[in-house]
Amino acid sequence: MNRPGSPQSEGDVITILLVDDIPEARENIKKLLAFEPDFRVVGSVGTGREGVASAKELKPNIIIMDINMPDMDGIQATSLITESVPTAAVIMMSVQNDADYLRRAMLAGARNFLTKPISPDELYNTIRTVHAQHKVVAQRFRDTPVVENLRPVVQVEGTENRPGHIIVVYSPQGGVGVTTVATNIASALMKEGVRVLLVDADLQFGDVGVLLNIQSQSTMVDLVDNIHDLDTELFDSIVFTHDSGLKVLMGPARPEYAEVIEQNNPTAVAQMLEKIGGNYDFIVVDTGHALSETVLSLFDAAAKIVLVGMPTLACVKNMRFVLDLFDQLNYAPDKTMLVLNRVPDDRNRQKFLIPSEKIARFLKRPIELEIPADEMTALEAMSKGVPIVARRDKSRSPIKELMGLSDMLYTRLVGSQEEEMADAADKAKQRKPGLGLRLGKA
Repeated sequence: MNRPGSPQSEGDVITILLVDDIPEARENIKKLLAFEPDFRVVGSVGTGREGVASAKELKPNIIIMDINMPDMDGIQATSLITESVPTAAVIMMSVQNDADYLRRAMLAGARNFLTKPISPDELYNTIRTVHAQHKVVAQRFRDTPVVENLRPVVQVEGTENRPGHIIVVYSPQGGVGVTTVATNIASALMKEGVRVLLVDADLQFGDVGVLLNIQSQSTMVDLVDNIHDLDTELFDSIVFTHDSGLKVLMGPARPEYAEVIEQNNPTAVAQMLEKIGGNYDFIVVDTGHALSETVLSLFDAAAKIVLVGMPTLACVKNMRFVLDLFDQLNYAPDKTMLVLNRVPDDRNRQKFLIPSEKIARFLKRPIELEIPADEMTALEAMSKGVPIVARRDKSRSPIKELMGLSDMLYTRLVGSQEEEMADAADKAKQRKPGLGLRLGKA
């Protein structure tokens, strides 16, 4: 009798490449794997560079990769292997159970992360699980020629030359009104000649469709299988056009469909937006509150992160954790804008709500904007399927605050771009004609 995961035929054998700079570690893992009839070690090397070369030559199903190696670390090697041998799934190993290592490994393309020392059962189960999950992805590339050493293009053929500023709206706590803020930022950014895309990246429980009264059968899930061959015609066929003219990329229709993205390619949404960015001036992304790999990759791709909170102790505490994470990721302080939503007026401010001055001191960042609570306005807008900012009275709260937030984002993103262009022009004027070409410089 065959137990689950054991081979039925030669074709069911999982081929494995070991990459670790410590020979004893490679030998120990090899001995453990020898006990399982469905595993076959096809290679064992001691450097990251050898790992990349062996992966290209042997094309194993699974690569077990140590993270710390002298010539090329496991992160770099995994990134190169993911591009050049997409049929292989990498399992990263490290003696350090560090969240930053885990995040960097996953962003590089690793499918799982194991902490040394590894128990036999954990090793066996992880290999079989990763292999089963990666089968679908591997099959798509099985007969597809791969161009070596080619990074994913930032824009696809046929895109316009627009800046594609990505604005990610996020809160570490649910019920804060992130979707409302994101939807209204996107709507307020729409001006004559400005193309805006709103993306529902709350993959399990997205509410953009509810707020805008959108019923679309097409979602980003339809694009995931074509992420490496994405073209503007396919993307445009999936994007929904709201009555206001706003372009909307809908998230999965049901929570279980989120697994197609989160398990197979958690960075797919970020890759998609970077590739198609040239078609839009601004891409506003609504997110869920979980710090998933999808959200982390969107943070990396973002030009601005709007961190939304409420003046409550629990929410402010979680915002502090997120800002600490951003510091660890070496994000520039001005990449993040802090916004307090649903702030009651002074007459209705309850004792357990924290004054914004104290919040700013605790977070060591300024509060850019406070958006007053007005549930009736939000409910009325939702019932009509239109953004709050579409109302005529722009001087009324919270419309004026939401308009002000979009104006700040527009000014900072477009203004910074214009400053960079002006600086480049000044440097070009100061350069002597022909000197750069003679020195081999642009």
